[in-house]
Amino acid sequence: MSHFDKSKRIKKATIFLILSVLFFGVFPQILHSRQDLKIWSEFTSLIKKGDFPSEKIRPYYESFREPILGWLNEMGEKVVWQEWEVTPEIHNVENKIHFITPLTIGEEKATLCFSFEIENAQWYFQHLEAITIRLDKLTSLPVSKFPDLTEQKKAKMREEKRVADQVRLFNFLSKEKGEQFAFNWFKDGNGYALAARAWVPFFPLSKAFILFFCWEMSNLNGNEVTLEKLTDEEALVRMKPLYFIHYHEAAHLKQKISFQNYQKIFETIWQDRAEKARWALDIKYAGDECLFYFKNN
Repeated sequence: MSHFDKSKRIKKATIFLILSVLFFGVFPQILHSRQDLKIWSEFTSLIKKGDFPSEKIRPYYESFREPILGWLNEMGEKVVWQEWEVTPEIHNVENKIHFITPLTIGEEKATLCFSFEIENAQWYFQHLEAITIRLDKLTSLPVSKFPDLTEQKKAKMREEKRVADQVRLFNFLSKEKGEQFAFNWFKDGNGYALAARAWVPFFPLSKAFILFFCWEMSNLNGNEVTLEKLTDEEALVRMKPLYFIHYHEAAHLKQKISFQNYQKIFETIWQDRAEKARWALDIKYAGDECLFYFKNN
């Protein structure tokens, strides 16, 4: 065999190998991507109709079905449809498909993760999440820096965990000792007043309490807080508590506690704290906001 013939055979083999890699490697990925986008398109069409079929939902927990169904049926009225036409980021994990995309829902824009489960070539919607920790972006190990979130999102995560623990404890104590015992358990006014005295030593207790309250709720817990008035006789604080936002957004809370008891826990805590700092407190609600009116007690 001549050197020319041998080179020609090697060239053909190389071309065949490249084509095989492209066909058996890239083509299935392209096909898979088209199947994924078909799922996204079908899902979007159902959202537009505003009548999402319950049988197409397969939540992580069955108790989430009704809240999820409510979200999906209302979502079509609150979205910017042009944003849904942008191809989302797609992640395939075992029999799950996750679509990540920035969208505007109502007045808020966030990067959302829509999760689906696939079974027998059928898709089922599973979960909608506004927090995605991008640990898929980790570099090679060892590593000591991890992808972070905004301070606002981390505050929401901390508050969500705190509230979930609080509700679980309330339900346990209610069952074991009765509701009144459970509500009383959350009264921590003496400790809170001591914290205000010790950490804000520049003012009398009543004023130190109001200032510490605003600082903690804003800087430590991530709530939107406005101190509108502070005198020796009265104070007015306007706050948008993550506490109540979580109740309306988190599907699991509605299944575990009534809004009446949830709100009563909140009011029990703040009434006790205000009393121990020598204030009489009246809490008014206006949409997502709480108005705290303090009067010298």
